[in-house]
Amino acid sequence: MTQTLHIIGAGLAGSEAAWQAAQAGVPVVLHEMRPKVGTFAHRSGDCAEMVCSNSFRSDDDERNAVGLLHWEMRAAGGLIMQTADRHALPAGGALAVDRDAFSGAVTAALRAHPLISFSEEEVTELPQDGHWIVATGPLTSGNLAESIRTVTGAESLAFFDAIAPIVHAETIDMDIAWRQSRYDKGETEEEQKAYINCPMNREEYEAFIDALLAAEKTEFHEGETAGYFDGCLPIEVMAERGRETLRHGPMKPVGLTNPHDPATKSYAVVQLRRDNALGTLYNIVGFQTKMKYGAQTTVFKMIPGLQNASFARLGGIHRNTFLNSPTLLDDQMRLRQRPNLRFAGQVTGVEGYVESAAMGLLAGRMAAAEIKGQTLPPPSYETAMGALVNHITGGAEAKTFQPMNVNFGLFPPLDAARGGRKGRKDRYKGYTDRAKEQFTAWLAAQA
Repeated sequence: MTQTLHIIGAGLAGSEAAWQAAQAGVPVVLHEMRPKVGTFAHRSGDCAEMVCSNSFRSDDDERNAVGLLHWEMRAAGGLIMQTADRHALPAGGALAVDRDAFSGAVTAALRAHPLISFSEEEVTELPQDGHWIVATGPLTSGNLAESIRTVTGAESLAFFDAIAPIVHAETIDMDIAWRQSRYDKGETEEEQKAYINCPMNREEYEAFIDALLAAEKTEFHEGETAGYFDGCLPIEVMAERGRETLRHGPMKPVGLTNPHDPATKSYAVVQLRRDNALGTLYNIVGFQTKMKYGAQTTVFKMIPGLQNASFARLGGIHRNTFLNSPTLLDDQMRLRQRPNLRFAGQVTGVEGYVESAAMGLLAGRMAAAEIKGQTLPPPSYETAMGALVNHITGGAEAKTFQPMNVNFGLFPPLDAARGGRKGRKDRYKGYTDRAKEQFTAWLAAQA
């Protein structure tokens, strides 16, 4: 038992973890309850089934963080990327696949591997001993989810995430916005300037409310319906309760003075709060929403100071079982209370097919190293994988932690010479050049 790696869930993360560990010479048992126990989203019992889009998004490894993650996974011999490349469809600069052929090929590769065996029984409780990776994703079964909640604490596991949009800090117009905490609260200057504030006059506020109410909204899928709770009502639901509701809620203007125009009192203020330790990402406070993505971009760019905003993530409210990983996982992706358990994939708080598979790749390699009596350090957080694992294991603010796609806002900044909007393409190339060098060195150290 102790020398075998058990993986719960054969989605993208679990499949990649199994492949990496087996390629390292470690026997793997892959536990997948489908098709015996189904979910509302899956159609088959195949591994790595893509239940939403068939796209792995941008394949540009020079100027796109997702494309860089593709590059790193290819360099690490990732099964998911190898299979995606073999079943790619024309998609411009993106990597899209024939989803049925893709999942079928992943399944065939895993079943053919001499060190991988399958168990089709549902795992309902977190195991007390042995080496395990939990990669059950957003559709974790009820019994196992309850076991995770019991072990980690009721406040550490979300079943419906209320996601506020996140903005790249460099795209906020600070000639309009300003830094200030409400009533200048805080003992240090950093605390007193912890928020970025975007002011609205009455006409701007009224136009914003009109656009918010008229915007196209998404609906819950069958099987993920849930009532809202007052702590994270969608902003459009608040607006429906009365046009002044937001102005007396998350957009209240009290305790704030605009240094660009100190004599004029703002009618409403939108606040943004730092979302990562680097200060490169800010979330829009209280702006959970069910608006469709296109509508969000249009409506949120009506906010003064955000007219040129670039979004690292847009908002939403949907079922997505995930841990408050910064409080629970160490940098080996192990549960601190039970270090025999690693977590990987979307359950750790990464968002997206590629990100999930990448966390599976790391978890599989780390678990295999541990079984062989070694310790594999995570890659530098100057790499895409390293930036993601750093984010979920400590780089993010635990109080506001929400699922995140890979993006350059998670990377340490480059030197100032590459700063500014005009130098963005060169700066992104700088990020990817640095990452490739660091990731290559990380792989070489394991050889």
